Amino acid sequence: MRTDCGCGCGGDATRTSAFVRPRFFAGQLLTEDDLSLLVEYTTAKARLHNRSLYGPGVICGLGVTCDPCGGGTVAVHPGHALDCAGNDIVVPCTERVDVTALVRERRISALGVDCGEDCDNDGDDGGRRYGLYARYRELPVEPVAPYATEEPCPAPGCVPSRIQEGYQFVVRCDDFEDHRHNPGTRLLMTLGDLARADRARTRDRRLGFYTDALTVASLGTGRAFRFDAADAQRYATAFAWLRDNAGGEGPPAPPTAREMTEHVRALAAAVARYDTYDAAGQAQLARDYPDLATVREARSALGTACGRLGGADLEAAWPDPLHAGIARAVVTETAARVVPERGDPDAPLEVRMLAQGTPLGHALRVEFRADLGLIREWLLCRLDQATDLADRALRQDIAAVDVPPLLPSPPPDSTEKATIAEVQQIAEAAAALGTAVRRFLTDAACAILNPPCGDCTDTDVLLGHLELDGCDVVRICSATREQVLPGGSAYGEWLPKLYQLRELAERVCCRPVPRYQKPTLPSEGPVARPYADGLLGDWPRTGDLEEMLSLLLTPAPGETPPKALHEQVYTTPSEVTDSMQELARLRTRVADLTAAVEGLRAQLGSAQTQVSQLEERVPSRAPEPSGESVQEPDRTPDQPPEQGAGEGAEPARPPAKRTRSSRTRKPGETP
Repeated sequence: MRTDCGCGCGGDATRTSAFVRPRFFAGQLLTEDDLSLLVEYTTAKARLHNRSLYGPGVICGLGVTCDPCGGGTVAVHPGHALDCAGNDIVVPCTERVDVTALVRERRISALGVDCGEDCDNDGDDGGRRYGLYARYRELPVEPVAPYATEEPCPAPGCVPSRIQEGYQFVVRCDDFEDHRHNPGTRLLMTLGDLARADRARTRDRRLGFYTDALTVASLGTGRAFRFDAADAQRYATAFAWLRDNAGGEGPPAPPTAREMTEHVRALAAAVARYDTYDAAGQAQLARDYPDLATVREARSALGTACGRLGGADLEAAWPDPLHAGIARAVVTETAARVVPERGDPDAPLEVRMLAQGTPLGHALRVEFRADLGLIREWLLCRLDQATDLADRALRQDIAAVDVPPLLPSPPPDSTEKATIAEVQQIAEAAAALGTAVRRFLTDAACAILNPPCGDCTDTDVLLGHLELDGCDVVRICSATREQVLPGGSAYGEWLPKLYQLRELAERVCCRPVPRYQKPTLPSEGPVARPYADGLLGDWPRTGDLEEMLSLLLTPAPGETPPKALHEQVYTTPSEVTDSMQELARLRTRVADLTAAVEGLRAQLGSAQTQVSQLEERVPSRAPEPSGESVQEPDRTPDQPPEQGAGEGAEPARPPAKRTRSSRTRKPGETP
């Protein structure tokens, strides 16, 4: 029987890789190998069934109680257990176990020194805690003398003819291995730190509100956004509320600020849609919807509301920074794009984003860039550590996403406009990473539906927890030991959710890889786009995948809570973050300086061309008779001669000799 890996994995095998049974035929010469193979086959099959169908744990009995005489002895009652290798441990009668002697044996085996009768208290609370385990043991018994054979090296002496299956009791530190399969724990191993996963998923959720809006805004340049009855109703409701409540002095309280911001966003979206029409279209809208005759008053109400919200504490109104960032964009963009009456049919990108109820400001674009980098880094980190995912192309697709680089934080209330290229890059990256997040979560949830076969690394079966005070056992607890269940202890926390998860898996797993469907625009006429409801409200996670994840991570009554993964999270130091921001600022300055240098080069080239043309037009001066080319200093006709040239005065020094060729002119200077 083979016991190696069989797959080139190396190391020791944890289970049988193949089963071989003997085949008998008439006239066959039977040897001890044939008979031993038959025994090994039946024994290995029985252990396989015990290990896979039932799992390790206590089947019945094996209760542990204090000895009536007290001291360091306990009584283990009859029972049956299975270890993780599938061996049967059967205790036929009550056994008196000397725990003190077992502790001494443990110390001898660990330290190689006989500690004697050391019963001093080890713990801070005056007690020591151990686990009492039953261990499967085989003993060769009933030796017999073999008959003489023709073997060149016969076995000397007697050879055991039987294998007696038995057991022994051991004590160990109270840290037994739990073999139960908890689907939530395994899911957390794939997702990693749950707080970090929630940060990435929440940012992906916010980008999901903007992905289609960014795409439509970049494609619908010069196109009007359809204004219908729903927009007219939203306009009337929001305008009436702001007209009655936007006035007042001082910033509003957080609850009022939340409600006011929602009405500002709704009214700004309706007015922004109105602004995307040309003059003729706006006149037609005024005839179709008489409430639009008050657009000028609506702009004034928006200006008043934005003024009050500008001094409000939006962080108190929205403790979540993601919502607070959107709220600030609502105020900033409304005041900059909608309150002034522009009448520009070719509305900028920001107006087209407001028309959909998804304001996009400079600060929000900076946040989106950082969010995309965070999501991509989280996905790649988890894929590097996940071992049981089946979507092989996912990592390659994530690595190929073109994430825009980080930008430094903008000044407060910055209204810098976005470019179409920037908006398209953010939209494409958000769509690709949003799809990747759903693919990763789907793969992670579906990969845990089949409990794994556990490796047998510890064959001891826990019987109970013991608490010692000196040499006396003072307390025994057997309530938390593993119990064998139908389907094995690995299914203990799996069965209550099995059928519901299987039903969800039929709708979630084994489906085609999701793809992002880019919204399409009509060939002519206004662009129909819904208003983004719930952008500033709660963002519930719905759908079959979210229900599946919630079912796996939420403990049922009596279920062990999933164990969170304690991993070391590497965070970027603030020095590195500041350096990255400073590097981004330097890159911007270098780009500006490069543009300025190019402009100076162009001006210098133009000046050099003019100088060359002037040199060609002016003839060269004839040389002086003395052979020396002396150039008099430039003097106008009315300028008097050099002072100090009268009688008794020192003769004036001749001017310095300068030749025409040695004189350097400034650009643009005439000769």
